[in-house]
Amino acid sequence: MLNGERLREERITQNLTQEDMAKKLGITRQAYGNYETGKRDVDSQTLVNLVKILNVSSDYLLNLSEMKQKNFINKEDFSKIKTWTNEEKKLAHLVIESWRKLQKDNEDNA
Repeated sequence: MLNGERLREERITQNLTQEDMAKKLGITRQAYGNYETGKRDVDSQTLVNLVKILNVSSDYLLNLSEMKQKNFINKEDFSKIKTWTNEEKKLAHLVIESWRKLQKDNEDNA
C-alpha cells in the first residue's frame, strides 16, 4: 500500500500542490488527496507516474525501502568506467561489496 505521508513529503519537497499533482496525473485534486490520506490506493500505472513525477523509487513510496532513489547507471556513465584506473576499479569494488553487506544486514534485521 502506498505510504501517503512519504507521498506528501515528496510533493512538498518539490514545491508542488495537490492541484499540481492532480493535473500531472490527470485526476481531480480530491482523488489525489485520497492517495495522501490513505483513503485510496494507487493502481500500477498511477504508481509509475508518481515515480516519474517525484523522481523516487516505487519501493520508497510503497514503504518497502528507506532509499528514495534507485541509482541506475546510464550508458554515458558506463562508458566512463572503461577509462578508470585499476585503483579506481578496486575502490569501486570495495564500495559495492560493502554496500551489499549493509543491505544484507538490513534485510536480516528487518
